[in-house]
Amino acid sequence: MTTNAPRPEVLRYTAFSSDPAGGNPAGVVLDATGLDDGDMLAIAADLGYSESAFLTAPPEGLGGREGRAYGIRYFSPKAEVPFCGHATVATAVALAEQIGPGELVFATRAGTVPVEVTEEGGTVRATLTSVEPHVEEIAGADLAEALAALGWPAADLDPAFPTRIAFAGARHLVLAAATRARLADLAYDFARLEALMHRLDLTTVQLVWRESAAVFHVRDPFPVGGVVEDPATGAAAAAFGAYARELGLVPEDAVLTLHQGEDLGRSGELTVTLRAGDPRVRVGGAGARIG
Repeated sequence: MTTNAPRPEVLRYTAFSSDPAGGNPAGVVLDATGLDDGDMLAIAADLGYSESAFLTAPPEGLGGREGRAYGIRYFSPKAEVPFCGHATVATAVALAEQIGPGELVFATRAGTVPVEVTEEGGTVRATLTSVEPHVEEIAGADLAEALAALGWPAADLDPAFPTRIAFAGARHLVLAAATRARLADLAYDFARLEALMHRLDLTTVQLVWRESAAVFHVRDPFPVGGVVEDPATGAAAAAFGAYARELGLVPEDAVLTLHQGEDLGRSGELTVTLRAGDPRVRVGGAGARIG
């Protein structure tokens, strides 16, 4: 973008809530033509949300209906990330307001992500389908460092939920708290956790507490993005769904509800759908324009 070029319109949408004051806000640039990496990073940093999304023309061979397929990139205030669920939902809702609900296809750095957008009673919902996920173990020393950075004693973990690194477009460390009080008490060493996350190539740390068989409360520290905590994290929700299924903590066919943002005063709700025979994870929620 040259110094004389007009700044592109930056829309503001929240994802995983129909209330503009809830969920996770994202910046959305529907036409990022002419923007380079530095331009996109500067826009994301100026906006200050955990991520902003930038649409470009679809790469050759992406598929999808004409006018409903796009390239998409995601930037936090500090760096580009390969995939961001809440910014995908926010972008899909923004597009639906311009071209109507229906199927969309996004080419992300992590792979192709289809999104289905519906509208009912004035509420727009978007459901993304993740790339194929995988789950891996974490070294004991790395787990110990994560707990030290968080200030969590090992005794505060839920032994029914082994700690793992899960991927469904981005890598997330999944740690389960034994109590809701433990989850609510989050005051961590920002620099220490950031250093560990860079070393392990993690996007967030997915902290979870199980309320019931299919209902969870989650929080996501995001120091590598320059943000203390992400209010509602679709990529981590997808990774968690893959984790929970692989470890046999939920059925192969399941619909999970994740509550996030309550401790930040930005309540959001993420629906995670698992289907037997399909390794991919679907994550959906409402969205709304801010302002």
